[in-house]
Amino acid sequence: MTTAIRTSISRTAAALCAWALLTAAGLPGAAAQTYPAKPVRSVAPYSPGSGPDAVMRILSERLSRHWGQQLVIDNKPGANGFIAISDAKRAAPDGYTVLQVDNTHMALQPHVFKQLPYDPLKDFEPVAPVYFTNFFVVVAANSPWKDVGDLIKAAKAAPGEITYGSWGIGSVAHVGAAMLEAATDTKMMHVPYKDMGNVYTSVATGDIKWAFGTAATAGPMYQAKKVKFLALAAPKRLAGFTDIPTVGEAGGPAGFEVKTWVGLFAPVGTPKAAIEKINADVGKVLATAEVRERLATFGFEPYIGPPSELIRAIERDSRTFGDVVKRAKIALD
Repeated sequence: MTTAIRTSISRTAAALCAWALLTAAGLPGAAAQTYPAKPVRSVAPYSPGSGPDAVMRILSERLSRHWGQQLVIDNKPGANGFIAISDAKRAAPDGYTVLQVDNTHMALQPHVFKQLPYDPLKDFEPVAPVYFTNFFVVVAANSPWKDVGDLIKAAKAAPGEITYGSWGIGSVAHVGAAMLEAATDTKMMHVPYKDMGNVYTSVATGDIKWAFGTAATAGPMYQAKKVKFLALAAPKRLAGFTDIPTVGEAGGPAGFEVKTWVGLFAPVGTPKAAIEKINADVGKVLATAEVRERLATFGFEPYIGPPSELIRAIERDSRTFGDVVKRAKIALD
């Protein structure tokens, strides 16, 4: 009898312990302490060596060391980002897959394409902002234009004849130029390229008159003195390029801004504890002086904030892009 009672008590105690462990494992604090328990995969639509890829590898190096688990970069470029985005969308929402994308994918493409294989807000959870960068107005080194005011005057004098390039219909550079046309009541000629690098080569040779470009994309041509920057489409000047005025300072519309931001997302249903852990650790890495200096070499600025900041950014940019795309009649099947 006594043995049976002891056996029953032992079984009950074991069951209670098991329940307690399972309950604790489900708590955000406990989950955050044990996460990640295996490698985390970061899917990206960017080619190896690109600006976003370089930043993710900076994060990977430091987060892998901090976590004791690898943050593995999985580059899947092509098809307007659809390959990478669809891969992440299909992944298990367990916290071990994140998607690195920018505002082109999350705020612009929904207005450009009639159909998308994803819904930015329904298929993904925001995880962490990473960085943002503004665009320069890039012209040939020997261009007679001294500022944006000269560009606008030329466009008004020859409607539809001043050419500008971008890396594709519906790209941020294309839509940014459409924004400038709307803000200055001008009409220019868009010349889309398949490769981003060819845009700035064509600007340098005079095949096209100008293009929007970042410090990362057009910077090498600028350093080689093959192109010059008339202005930065931003509210303030960029560190490292403080001699370049803003568009408003250079004779263009006041407050004019064209920028892109990059952030991390996860499949819908991903545990909140995992999202909070990634967000906090990414923010800590981005806040270090070493990483801020590394990002500055690309002309990137750390973008630190809670997951909800990405929702606000998508909604804000979606309104802006939506108006421009509709007015400029930019659309793809």
